[in-house]
Amino acid sequence: MPLEQKKGLLGRLSSRLSRMKSESVRMPTEEDKAGFLKAQRMGYDCVTTVEKELREGCTEKQAARLLDTYLKDHGVRVYLHRPFAWFGDHARFDGYRRFTQFHPSKRILNADEPFILDVSPVVDGYSGDIGYSTCLRPNVDLDYGMNFLLRLRAKIPQYFASDMNASEIWWKIDQEVRENGFDNVHAKYPLSVLGHRVYRFKLPNLRLPRIPVSASSWFSLQGQYEFLTHKIMPDLLGPDHEGSKLGLWAIEPHLGRGKVGFKFEEILVVEENQAYWLDDNVPHVRRAKTGVTP
Repeated sequence: MPLEQKKGLLGRLSSRLSRMKSESVRMPTEEDKAGFLKAQRMGYDCVTTVEKELREGCTEKQAARLLDTYLKDHGVRVYLHRPFAWFGDHARFDGYRRFTQFHPSKRILNADEPFILDVSPVVDGYSGDIGYSTCLRPNVDLDYGMNFLLRLRAKIPQYFASDMNASEIWWKIDQEVRENGFDNVHAKYPLSVLGHRVYRFKLPNLRLPRIPVSASSWFSLQGQYEFLTHKIMPDLLGPDHEGSKLGLWAIEPHLGRGKVGFKFEEILVVEENQAYWLDDNVPHVRRAKTGVTP
């Protein structure tokens, strides 16, 4: 296996939390699914609109501010994590060791470099964590990578509906990624997460500021408040996950090839005997069908 399977302290903690969370999994109602769909579409509307505003020479920080401004202008006051923008090889996370290295930087956008936009608006209490890969100009490397990701997207519901447990699914995807000549970038995320559960938030009316330091600055205080007061510890789908697959997951396979990084992130619904994407009318699927950037 390409990663060390012996669990460290964080791996053991993640395994224990995943088992604990399995005891309290609540299957979503149709109302819940409609709420999460609305939030997810808000996220995709945000990134595809901002994509059209970006120009060569802008920075990741400027792109992240545009994402934040769009969400605020459309009534979003709560988010799970800050908007992210990763340009060029920053989207590969090579050699990163500190949380702050993942943050939007002063890196300049090159028109020929693929980039990733990632937002997580909370709409009416429902979180819509999404990731989107694109480029200002047609890019062969991005097209090649997204074609593979779309084939993987078609397989993922089958894996979740199978007898494989969550850990086995993580390793199965890792194997396919590497056998097809790609690098597993989500293995470089904290705890190597392929995805995480999404929840309905019950938050205070006041808007809390973001803490601008290290790991805490990934997440809004609203998100941290929810984790602490509503007992929603994040259930992360990593190589050590031992809990139930059932429920709603934001799945985010993030791959690399050469100097390029690319991903998608969207919600997967996992029920007792089936699994399916919450929405098939998402930008990366539309683009594959029409050949036109949304």
